Amino acid sequence: MTEFSDLPRKKNDTNDRKFIESLARGLDVLRAFSQQGGVLGNQDLARITGLPKPTISRMTYTLSKLGYLSYSTQLEKYQLDAGVLALGYAYTSNLQVRRIAKPMMQALADRVNLSVGLTIRERLTMIYVENCRGDDAQALRMDVGSSLPIPTSAAGRAYLAGMPLEEREVVMKELETRAGDKWPQHKASLDNAFKCYEEYGFVTSFGEWDRAVNSVGVPIRLQDGRVMALNCGGPTYLVSEDMALNSVGPQLVHVARDIVGTGV
Repeated sequence: MTEFSDLPRKKNDTNDRKFIESLARGLDVLRAFSQQGGVLGNQDLARITGLPKPTISRMTYTLSKLGYLSYSTQLEKYQLDAGVLALGYAYTSNLQVRRIAKPMMQALADRVNLSVGLTIRERLTMIYVENCRGDDAQALRMDVGSSLPIPTSAAGRAYLAGMPLEEREVVMKELETRAGDKWPQHKASLDNAFKCYEEYGFVTSFGEWDRAVNSVGVPIRLQDGRVMALNCGGPTYLVSEDMALNSVGPQLVHVARDIVGTGV
């Protein structure tokens, strides 16, 4: 589970009569699998979500009947089923920016022989909706659906840098709550990332998400108001800090501008 897991979900305003608490709980159960993956039992799900075990039992039974979970009688645990995949595919296949960005991302990946990803925020993580790789077999492999923590990844930092200030402060508060004692260190790194963005137009993450990975990130502001983020990086022995700052970062900025220039 990533450091910035946002389960259990915050309790919602009880005055919001349009909010369906039982539906939210069911979705929290599904999200738990993205936090730890693999197979989970009812006790595991209760621990992750903070929901009572009897509630979890009813949720997993219902989700299994609907095709979103499958049950292993041998392991006595659940795993995600095809219903979840169908929803994810429907989302990515209808994401216009993904179709437009992919050829430009692939061209950059081929030029620098690295991985280029397109990500969007899901609560306190960044989720890959597209990833292109160069020919080098050692390039970083991140499949669609893979997640990154916001504070330490180039994608997360780029997303925050591209947000309106008021919205950024809301997310920063949530991150502070989750980080606990580690927040001062993360806050300092994020402040440096914002300064880097103001100066160069991109952010960096040098060994901070993964000590063996260097990467850069650039936000993309869509016409509908959403913010996404591009990142490009790879193993430190392929991507030096100098290469990231003087070559990869500026090229990623141009790709982001080209994508936005299409009017998405």
